[in-house]
Amino acid sequence: MRLLLLEDDTTVAAGIVEGLARSGIGVDHLESAEPAEGAIALIAYDLAIVDLGLPGMDGLEFIRRIRLKHITMPVLILTARDGLEDRVRGLDMGADDYLLKPFLLPELQARIRALIRRSSATTASEVTFGPLSFNLGLRTATVSGLPLDITVREWEVMQDLILAAPNVLTKQKLADSLSSWNNDVSINAIEIYISRLRVKLQDSGVMIRTVRGIGYRLELT
Repeated sequence: MRLLLLEDDTTVAAGIVEGLARSGIGVDHLESAEPAEGAIALIAYDLAIVDLGLPGMDGLEFIRRIRLKHITMPVLILTARDGLEDRVRGLDMGADDYLLKPFLLPELQARIRALIRRSSATTASEVTFGPLSFNLGLRTATVSGLPLDITVREWEVMQDLILAAPNVLTKQKLADSLSSWNNDVSINAIEIYISRLRVKLQDSGVMIRTVRGIGYRLELT
């Protein structure tokens, strides 16, 4: 999962980036909205976290402009403005959720998961594919009820595959999902994660199929 964070408070931003990184989530941080328009034209972010009180173009205008361009990624407003009018305007502009400062990281993470599930047309916190089950809230995985021992990076790869199943995910999409500007994940790294996951899924009833020249998809065996 790769997120865009627009936050001019560097202390708040550093806490968010560090906290989400521990969950394997890549975060690209910008302190103003103007360069963000170029970033989202190049990178398919899974979600944007937007502060309203940005220097220059404010968060509301940024949200309005990306929605006019039919960019549909979920947007979570994160701000100290606690007035009802600001909340209503933000949602009317096209934001999907609203979180007030100060906040606790677990609540931010829970709201991110909820928005990702909604954008993936998945309302449950537990997603299944045959005998494979992923709990998106607890970040646990089981096969036929038995724990699947996977690393944080492997979990992110499997999450993307199971949410996309039965569709194909490109290698580049998987690499972008795990990357951030300060931590680029290569195609070779994705191939290593896939190879390790295949070993762990042996005889499980689920396999990761290579679609030549494109990427990977989950299949039942």
